[in-house]
Amino acid sequence: MLMAEASVEDFSNLGIAFMENRLEMDDGMVPAKIVSVQLKGPLGNEPSEPSERGRNEPARGSCPSRTSVSEPAPGGEGEAGGETGEERGRESHRPQEEERFESHAHGLHLASCSECLGLESSTIESVRCASAENPPSAGPERGEEGPAGAGQRRSEGGGRRAPPNVLVYLGPDGEDDGGRGNAAKFRRVQSLLTDLIDSERYVIYRLLEEHVATEPWPENSLLLVVACERPPAPRAHARFMSYLSRGGKVLGLCSGFTFGGARLSARGRPEERVLGLRFTGSQGGPSLSLHALASRRVFSLDRATAGAEAGGDDDDSGGAQPWASLENPRRDPVVVRLPHGDNGGEAVLCQVHLETAPDGEEIQAQEDFQTLKLSNALRYQVLREILTFLQLSCECTETPKLTPANLLISCKDIKLLFLKWLRDRLDVQHVLRSEKVSLKVTETQELGMEVTPSLLPVLTDTQGFRSEGFDPQVYWENLGTRLLGRVVLFTEVVATTMDLFGGWMLQLPEEVGLIAIAARQTQGKGRGRNAWISPKGSAMFTAHVCIPLHSELGRCIPFIQHLVPLAVVEAVLSLPGYEDIDLRVKWPNDIYYSGLMKLGGALVTSTLMGTTFHVLIGCGFNVSNSNPTICINDIIQRHNRENGTDLQPFRIDQLIARTLTQFEDFLHTFQTQGPNGVLPLYYKRWLHSGQQVRLWREDGPVAHIVGLDNCGFLQVQQEDDVIISVQPDGNSFDMLRNLIVTKQH
Repeated sequence: MLMAEASVEDFSNLGIAFMENRLEMDDGMVPAKIVSVQLKGPLGNEPSEPSERGRNEPARGSCPSRTSVSEPAPGGEGEAGGETGEERGRESHRPQEEERFESHAHGLHLASCSECLGLESSTIESVRCASAENPPSAGPERGEEGPAGAGQRRSEGGGRRAPPNVLVYLGPDGEDDGGRGNAAKFRRVQSLLTDLIDSERYVIYRLLEEHVATEPWPENSLLLVVACERPPAPRAHARFMSYLSRGGKVLGLCSGFTFGGARLSARGRPEERVLGLRFTGSQGGPSLSLHALASRRVFSLDRATAGAEAGGDDDDSGGAQPWASLENPRRDPVVVRLPHGDNGGEAVLCQVHLETAPDGEEIQAQEDFQTLKLSNALRYQVLREILTFLQLSCECTETPKLTPANLLISCKDIKLLFLKWLRDRLDVQHVLRSEKVSLKVTETQELGMEVTPSLLPVLTDTQGFRSEGFDPQVYWENLGTRLLGRVVLFTEVVATTMDLFGGWMLQLPEEVGLIAIAARQTQGKGRGRNAWISPKGSAMFTAHVCIPLHSELGRCIPFIQHLVPLAVVEAVLSLPGYEDIDLRVKWPNDIYYSGLMKLGGALVTSTLMGTTFHVLIGCGFNVSNSNPTICINDIIQRHNRENGTDLQPFRIDQLIARTLTQFEDFLHTFQTQGPNGVLPLYYKRWLHSGQQVRLWREDGPVAHIVGLDNCGFLQVQQEDDVIISVQPDGNSFDMLRNLIVTKQH
């Protein structure tokens, strides 16, 4: 047992961390219970006398000052400290623990302290729970009026409905690791479900073995996820079947739990781990072919038995339905749907590890990692279809709200110059008008300030600026440019950074290297009519660059779009230790992991004004978001695992600054040395040397890629040795088919 003195605020933070399964001891042990003890004096003095008002009703204003955390014994199961709804309703004391301290203790009952009343119920979904791994009970007893929201949902008619709980059952904790294995697995499953379902509507808890038969979880759970490898104990199996009979929904993840006509049998060739499967699902539409980590078992279906137990006929509608099968000669079923009972009970049981990410600890071979990454988006699609069938919402509740922009400038002289230029162009309402997005300049954010897709407030007083995803100090430390990126417009959420630059950019002073950076975009843009998904964890920016018409680069302006992805790749590979990270450039403007998956790209537009090209460089690439494809930090983590290295992951602000630094260096090299100054490095990083392709269509003429010409166009040599150039603005490279096709606009 560990004891620590804590303020109300600290105790609340500990409680929240405990309930969210984030509280862990220095030695790796996971606490099973956290309670508070009211003290008379500092830590070590005698605790106060027990409250006469009962365990659930301490004196108003009393606050916990000693936190007691119980660890499970290294070789046994830890007690979760959970209580049933009936126990919570009684005014009683714990006979052992509380008498030992001669004090009143309560299981994270934060609502009993006046200082804790300010905590929002949305932060702690079930404040009466003693443990995040202990699902909430049924709530107030019949006849009592409980709060609608955190603990329960109400139907439109005002009646009580089940709380929005998703439970994860992992079986008994292992005796050899003190439960750490199951705790880690719960975090993985919890993280996966959080990515998939509407996090505003559901809360994910762990269902402990000791609570399966004692807690009233079936009454208030929308979904039970069974992820234990072995079959559940008989009493647990019986409780799960009772839950299904009442209309419950079950998702099995490579579990020994099954029933009816779906039996488990050993899979042939168990040494093969990553296998292809074909998923048909419930929609009856086109099937999906993907790869997943397979278990050692498959299903054997007896539809007559399944149909009888399900209460239906011996057909696909009443019995076991195979939803996915391995792509092997036997077409072994690995995902089945099993209806049960007359109240709408449904189970979808899987014998492929849909919960395992490509970078999971189970995936050791590089080939397996690459195969699973290619199927990762399809894996999420399959899981969403299954969860939607089980009546969970997999749609986001709303698009994030747009936020004001912050003007960040490190050099005082440049800031004064830019602000003077800016204010000279504002109208009487302090707005810089533009066709797409107008900028309203103000010192600080005012109460009720409106942010719309066409009007963006720009805050100039940013001394107190704070952002989780962008640290100006880190950005400035990694920015080695003379001009580019020295004036930053940063916003947490914007439609697209490309639209923040209007016609006024044609009049910007030469000393201003303006860049717009966003943590999230709601309408990111790609080439042609493509949209670019811009989730949190991506680096997203648009930078303004001036290129003289009569310069080396001005005479071959298409080269810019090749330099941008090269700058991103070099921002990583130029760091010592990171030289072997497998980032590559794909013509004309994409960033790839090996030759397999796209993780970013650039969009370049230019306007000629007089003798100057005003170029807008829009760039986005995945830094820390593993989905929907892959990110740079995924590749680094995989490299560390395979090579025993300890390379650190990148920050978004760090990589944007390093990219701008590399890009400005490439501009200078090109202007002084021409294309030959950058092409050797470009060819070293690109994917296409000597590659055979077909032109225009799948049965078109065969050609071999030669390189880039002096204008930045792709050169290909046809079979008759004729070399032709392919313009990037009108064509695209289909990597999957080795086909250069006309870009659709």
